[in-house]
Amino acid sequence: MNGILNINKPEGPTSFNIVSRVKKLTGEKRVGHAGTLDPAASGVLPVCLGSGTRVIEYLMEGAKDYRAEIEFGKTTDTYDAAGSITSLTDSSSVNRNQIETALNNFLGKIQQVPPIYSALKRKGKPYYELARAGIDVEIASRPVMIHNITVRDWKPPVVTIDVTCGKGTYIRSIAHDLGQIIGCGAHMKSLERRKYGPFSIDDAVSIDELERSCSGNFWQRYIHPIDSVLLHLKSIVVNDDIMQDIQHGRTFENNNISIQTFTDQSQPEEFQETRCRAYGLDGCFLGILRYVSETGQWKPEKVFI
Repeated sequence: MNGILNINKPEGPTSFNIVSRVKKLTGEKRVGHAGTLDPAASGVLPVCLGSGTRVIEYLMEGAKDYRAEIEFGKTTDTYDAAGSITSLTDSSSVNRNQIETALNNFLGKIQQVPPIYSALKRKGKPYYELARAGIDVEIASRPVMIHNITVRDWKPPVVTIDVTCGKGTYIRSIAHDLGQIIGCGAHMKSLERRKYGPFSIDDAVSIDELERSCSGNFWQRYIHPIDSVLLHLKSIVVNDDIMQDIQHGRTFENNNISIQTFTDQSQPEEFQETRCRAYGLDGCFLGILRYVSETGQWKPEKVFI
């Protein structure tokens, strides 16, 4: 079975635990997830099966929507509720206007320092292992993109925010940094990923639902096709001769494409600058092609036929 499951991960298990459970339930050997969720976090976790694991890198480029509860007046070493308390401060003077003003600091492309308790690695060792061993580690900041960040609810001392962001963003770091800006400290109380690329919490399947569907042998209904995570790429339809070229990994001339379908019909020149999806005349998804401008040819990058 090749495709992607949109799993609604509950609080508690790790993302790896969910992958192991899916393997056991479905009997599939090649299973992987895109975008780790911390054990305490819940929400959308795309789990890829079979050839679906080959598009994880493309899925990782997709935007993500989060809903987070941030509690002011308390900081922890992990920046979330699972950590040990490092400080307690009076937060009674914090108001919504302060919070909304402070959140403007996080919009756009920013430099963010990830939490020390994270799965990022230094010389092959996860930072959280170094932190637990008491080893002092300085983590460099890195660029992340915050597309949107807004206050959804404010019930002192807890604010609920909605965040749309790019890959590599730590919402825990936003919570910690927000507390530092306001001056009373803060930590992330809870986190739910509500959207990841094309997948939404509204149509995600729980592990319990998946288990019931596996018992009834109808779990395949929850599989999303591989190309569903590639719809941001332009597409082409090719004839049978070109399909053979793609199948065998052969490059071919741009003018040999019999039918071209552009995402933006007004700007077809952009079609020649990047990757695209390729389909046969019967609508079958063939693979991902990359345009090589130096040679004026299309090169099969990943073939699924």
